[in-house]
Amino acid sequence: MAARSVWRLSQRVNRTGTRLFCTRPAAWRLVAAACLQRLPVITPEVSGVQRDFRSMLQQVELESSLLSDHELRLLDDAERLSRRQAEDYDSDQDEEDGQETVLAQDLEDAWDQRLQMFQPEPRTRADVEQNLSSCERRLDQPLVLLAQQHTGSERQWLLPQSDWRDGETLRETAQRALDALPVGGLQTRFLGSAPCGVYKYKLPCSARNNHIMGVKVFFFKAILSGSHPAPQADALWLTKEELHDFLKPPYLEKVHAFFLHL
Repeated sequence: MAARSVWRLSQRVNRTGTRLFCTRPAAWRLVAAACLQRLPVITPEVSGVQRDFRSMLQQVELESSLLSDHELRLLDDAERLSRRQAEDYDSDQDEEDGQETVLAQDLEDAWDQRLQMFQPEPRTRADVEQNLSSCERRLDQPLVLLAQQHTGSERQWLLPQSDWRDGETLRETAQRALDALPVGGLQTRFLGSAPCGVYKYKLPCSARNNHIMGVKVFFFKAILSGSHPAPQADALWLTKEELHDFLKPPYLEKVHAFFLHL
């Protein structure tokens, strides 16, 4: 209805009967982009409040619980040592079979030495190597996939996108954009068929053709399922905080609106 009104307006004539202008209504090029997320794999680091609350619960549990077998053994060893140090100590009162007695405290010292020798591995090797192309990094946070896309005569980092084709839905267009990526073994699952966001921009006058005045990009959410793909040079897996280093501010604002880190 709106396009028909613009067309009629363009056909208006002046009093002499000549047309003021005759142009077709401007159109938009439709593009669908996939916001592919890798969900967190491990629990995140606890905050200071969570750490204090956990310590309090552990202290309450310690004070309310019964003594373990090891703690009872520590008490028995302490009683035995105090009895041996007494002046009226009689060695015949201790029932020993001639073997050397291993104290519970000696066991604790040996365990502490083994613990000090233990060096835990980093959570992920990709975090140590700073490999942004690996989705094995930052396993405690959600990651989103960026790919190098052609926009006019330049290449820039964007969410995987593709132009809409006649006869397919926008969700199918977003799926085709993921299928066209050079990332092997990519198994995805879309979260519905409705877009979660839209970003539009106007093209410069020199780039407009066929009465296309701009581009509308519809975003669709998807999650990574199955095994993690191998790192690729043309793909980046980034956290929400790292996106500002690769996306332009207007585009980044739209992505931040639906890429939530809960």
